[in-house]
This record gives sequence, C-alpha cells and structure tokens, in this order.
Amino acid sequence: MSYAPFKIRIYASLLDYLVIVIYGIFIGGISFVFRSFLNPLFTSSPVKAELTGFFMMTLPVTLYFILCECSKWQGTLGKRKMGIRVVDGVGQRIGIGRSAFRTAIKFFPWEVAHFGIWRLMLPTDFSEFIVYVILYAVNLVIFLYLIIPLTNKKRKNVYDWIAGTEVVR
Repeated sequence: MSYAPFKIRIYASLLDYLVIVIYGIFIGGISFVFRSFLNPLFTSSPVKAELTGFFMMTLPVTLYFILCECSKWQGTLGKRKMGIRVVDGVGQRIGIGRSAFRTAIKFFPWEVAHFGIWRLMLPTDFSEFIVYVILYAVNLVIFLYLIIPLTNKKRKNVYDWIAGTEVVR
C-alpha cells in the first residue's frame, strides 16, 4: 500500500471542487427561481442565513464526501478518477462514523467562514473586529491544511491524523 502523493490529492480535490461548483450552479438556478421564498431567509438574520446556506450547500456537500468515502469505492469522484482511496490505519474501508468525523473536521473551517461572513453582511451582536479575527483564524487553518501534508511521508492531513485515516493508491 503506497500513500497518495500530495500532488495527486490536490488534483482529486480540484475535481471534487468542480463537482461542488456544478452543484452550486444548480442551487443558484433553483435559488433564482424561488428567490421570493428564499430572500427573507438570507436577509432577516445571520443565523437564518447560515442555517439556510448549511442545508442548501454545506450538508449536501458533506454528505457527498461522507457517503463516497465510506462506500465500496472508498473515495469521492475526484479520488476515484485519480486512483486513490481513503482507508483506516490498517488499510481497510472506513465506516460511516469515521467518514462523518473526518469530513466534519475537513469542512469545519468552511462552516466557520460562513459564520463570519454572515455576521459581516447582516446585523449581529459580534463586533467587526471579532469577526475578522475569526476569519483570519479560518485562513490560518486552511493554510495549515495545505502545509501539513508536506511535513510527513504519509502525506496525512490534520483531518487524517485526527480521524485515523490515510489516503492511499
């Protein structure tokens, strides 16, 4: 079992983000059609806006990762196309719990960024300074997510270490 090179993981991620963009365009089209219903959900409060965005975008995207990575294919479309898969520490397929945990850690910065952005766009009790600190912290975590795989021979990321997973060829 050989570990997936960082470059291959990046290519797989780019392919998965293409899937996410296509889904986002689809959701954008639906949002346009139902804008009179959705507009109040995105303009009344940051909490409603964040929850609406979560159910429309974040939840389906995370389910895509969770279900694909614990499936018999052991990976998303990007990983499958690049010939890599997600396994546990002994090379076995991961279960849905471990997949959900891994995905939650992976997408945590994304959801925290949504939290901050909605609080910049709509009235909130959070000071602008605190929101910017949160958003800078998100950028730091994303930077670490990009750097950490370069620091170890297994090319494990933060979420791989915490969830006990590896990405292999």
